[in-house]
Amino acid sequence: MRTMVRVAAMALVAMVSGCSVTMAPPGQNTAATMQPQVETRIETKAIPVVERRSAIRATGYAVISVQPSDVDAQQRLLAIRASKLDAYRGLTEQVYGQYLDATTTVADMAVLSDTFRTQVEGVIYGARVVSIAPVGEDTYETTMSLDQDVVDDLRALYIASLASHRS
Repeated sequence: MRTMVRVAAMALVAMVSGCSVTMAPPGQNTAATMQPQVETRIETKAIPVVERRSAIRATGYAVISVQPSDVDAQQRLLAIRASKLDAYRGLTEQVYGQYLDATTTVADMAVLSDTFRTQVEGVIYGARVVSIAPVGEDTYETTMSLDQDVVDDLRALYIASLASHRS
């Protein structure tokens, strides 16, 4: 018991001796005199309302069970390939646009037929696969990305080729 009282007394002395009190004259803040002055600057930048996209993305899909194979693993691989080609088509549509041929037949003020035919054609290079993932039980999804600089180059080449064909 006596040793516990001594240990407690020594701990109390150690705690009290670690404290110090600083007195300041009236009217002065002790915190202001002890801490250095810190200058804070906040810089603001103008943020554009519409930012230029750094890349375009396209997602393609393909169903596994309709692929022409009897082997499940090969059907999956073919579906991945088909979904990638579908994503390439989406990128091509975004870069070059899409040719649309539409025909509507009307007789007696009623639409008899309404047909659409679309076509897209172009060259895509530098595309990057972002993800390939199964969706549900029978579909694959592939997302691809194309940097805006490459898009600008492809469009410039396309416009130049159009101009050279017209000359």
